[in-house]
Amino acid sequence: MAIFDVGPEPSIWLPTALARGPFAGLQGGAIAGLLTGEIEQIAAQRDWGMAISASIWFLRPVPLVPLRTAISVMRDGGRLSVIDNALQVEGEEQPYVLARITLAQPRPIKIAGLEVPQETAVDPTTFELSTRAAPHGGPWFMDAMETRVTERVSWFRLKHEVIPGAGPLAQVLGPADWAHGIFRPMSGVVADPNSNLHVHLFRQPQANWIGVEPQTHWQPDLGGGMGGGLLRDVYGVIGRVSMSVALTAFAKPV
Repeated sequence: MAIFDVGPEPSIWLPTALARGPFAGLQGGAIAGLLTGEIEQIAAQRDWGMAISASIWFLRPVPLVPLRTAISVMRDGGRLSVIDNALQVEGEEQPYVLARITLAQPRPIKIAGLEVPQETAVDPTTFELSTRAAPHGGPWFMDAMETRVTERVSWFRLKHEVIPGAGPLAQVLGPADWAHGIFRPMSGVVADPNSNLHVHLFRQPQANWIGVEPQTHWQPDLGGGMGGGLLRDVYGVIGRVSMSVALTAFAKPV
């Protein structure tokens, strides 16, 4: 089962309940995975190489309805390719989400005296299992992942593909999108949606676990903040995530 089902024609996607966010609309990490995964599907055919970075802009909440994607090639070939993808609600012209993906062809190089540090492999299944229900009480994106936590790192393993054939970067974006909400300084007081998501990988993850070692900074007098952190697989650091956060106070009960 995929988080987004293939629609009746190319570039049409049908979100399942597992794509939902905690409130209205779909989860940003699921949407980012859809837009990136579709590009990764095409990358092997077009010889674009490995997806190494994603910049996603969430323009407005995406409803649980049939969706259309529109890919635009900014640069095709050579060492780097840059591909855009836009998400629209079927039947509407204005985009809801924009994505720009950079792909690179690997070119191994030897540098005398440079040693890559090796870390001891970890087994996330030995850490505490964490579950979280959505405020709306129904299925949501967190149900698509197994989550394990330590004092420093939260580990995520997707139990479902974002879309059939999604590549490594698409699988990373869902866990990475939670960086601003892990170990947040306050809970149950404000909502903290991120208006964008930027992820950079310097190598592809190995195995199915993605660890997020988060950092958050909130500035309530400006109504915003920043989230981010290191991204890991079971063998060490693979990249970094960052995002802008808009703080919104919960309505007080009447």
